[in-house]
Amino acid sequence: MKHFDLDIRVRYCETDAMGVLHHSHYVNYFEMGRTEMLRNIGGSYRQMEESGLFLMIVKFECTYKAPAHYDDLLQLRTILKRITPAKMEHDYELYRDDDLLATGRTILACVDKEGMVRRVPDVYRIVESDFEEQ
Repeated sequence: MKHFDLDIRVRYCETDAMGVLHHSHYVNYFEMGRTEMLRNIGGSYRQMEESGLFLMIVKFECTYKAPAHYDDLLQLRTILKRITPAKMEHDYELYRDDDLLATGRTILACVDKEGMVRRVPDVYRIVESDFEEQ
C-alpha cells in the first residue's frame, strides 16, 4: 500500500459564513488521513505515544484549487512519499467526486518526549518497501 483513501463529510461547524470549508480544517483532514493510514497498516498513534515517540510536523503545505462546501462528501488520498530514519513525508489530494479541491504535503519528524530526534517506528519499516518510489 502506497496510499490510503478516506471519505470525509464536511460538517457545518467546519464552514465559514458562506458555507465554505474553512482553510484551518485542511490540516485536521490531513492528520485524519495519516492516522487512518497508520491504523490500516497495523499501528496507532496512541501506541506510539505510549511508547514515548511522537510525530511532529516540521513542514505543512496546502494549495487550494476549489472550495468544498457544507455537506460535501470528500475523498482524501494520503500518500506516504518517503521514509528516512527520522522523518516521514506525505502528500495529500482532496477530491469531491472527480474534482481536485486541494493538494498538500507534510514532513514529520519522529521525536521523544524531550524533543530529541528518534528513528521512525518499526511499523513503518515493515511496509517500507511498499512505499518506495516507482
